[in-house]
Amino acid sequence: MNFYSKDKHNAFDSREVAQWIAFGPVIFQAARILRNSGILQEISDSRKEGLTIEEIVEKVKISTYGVRVLLESGLGMGLVLLNEKKYTLGKVGFFILSDALTKVNMDFVHDVNYQGLFHLEESIKTGKPEGLKTFGTWNTVYEALSQLPEHVQKSWFNFDHFFSDDAFQDVLPMVYKDGVKNILEIGGNTGKWAIASANYNPDIHVTIMDLPGQLNVAKQKIADLGLNDRVSFLEANLLDESLKLEKGFDAIWMSQFLDCFSEPEIVSILKRCYDSLDENGQVIIMEPFWDCQKYEIASFVLQQTSLYFTAVANGNSQMYSAETFLKCVTQAGFEVVEQIDNIGISQTILKCKKIK
Repeated sequence: MNFYSKDKHNAFDSREVAQWIAFGPVIFQAARILRNSGILQEISDSRKEGLTIEEIVEKVKISTYGVRVLLESGLGMGLVLLNEKKYTLGKVGFFILSDALTKVNMDFVHDVNYQGLFHLEESIKTGKPEGLKTFGTWNTVYEALSQLPEHVQKSWFNFDHFFSDDAFQDVLPMVYKDGVKNILEIGGNTGKWAIASANYNPDIHVTIMDLPGQLNVAKQKIADLGLNDRVSFLEANLLDESLKLEKGFDAIWMSQFLDCFSEPEIVSILKRCYDSLDENGQVIIMEPFWDCQKYEIASFVLQQTSLYFTAVANGNSQMYSAETFLKCVTQAGFEVVEQIDNIGISQTILKCKKIK
């Protein structure tokens, strides 16, 4: 769907939007603190009666000055309303406080990206995740995940899982309807797909291929659930182009994995998938493409998430458009035999087979 063929704003509105962008970092931090400090929650709990500044100060134990500047910023954003010296919760404030998607996005932006994005311009020039140095010295965030501060890991995984987990129950029948029993999952993270697959059908065996750090988390979860006989593990770094994939799988599954790589890297990975599969094998890909979204705000979220990859994750990948991504699929020797959009929050399923 093309949301971008026409300019939707007149000159006055455009200048107003420009001011929101100019003060974007300021309002983001103010909204986050209003949420985390308990101010929004106290105002919400007061319902229609509202609270005065003095009452809020007493409840949250922050200075009158601190509460005042935060609330006045919140007024400008529509988070709170002010009538007869009492603050009540606005509609925007309700979503900042209570909406799961907004919370996940806000925590991800702050904990994982905020400091690193200061280095975005440098990353654009070098093609490297220059913002990752705010956490330490690694080539990519994936090498760093198991060593990042606990709250950063939590925000990263919450974000990553939020956009895929809700789709799994819908996707499982799509993946396994063609008699797939032995499947290779490349990029298994914490093992959620493997666990969902094992619970879906007792005849399914999943082999997870990932970096050692991610596999260690998955191995522990699989062991705790008593699924060791249903799930196997392969340590691998797919950036090593000499790495060949094992043969004998009915299908190869990749969920929100290939967006972690540049276009040449995607083609390289898919070519190795091509070499490992027989003529009846298939590659099944789940990705959120920004040009396949039902709503413009979903496209917006994906477009902005791309800059996390630029500044923090690896410096050279993004949330792709289907138009760009499908070219990689074709270059690797596959054709898309089925495309299913609008799964879960934002996902698309691509079923790919070798071009004959």
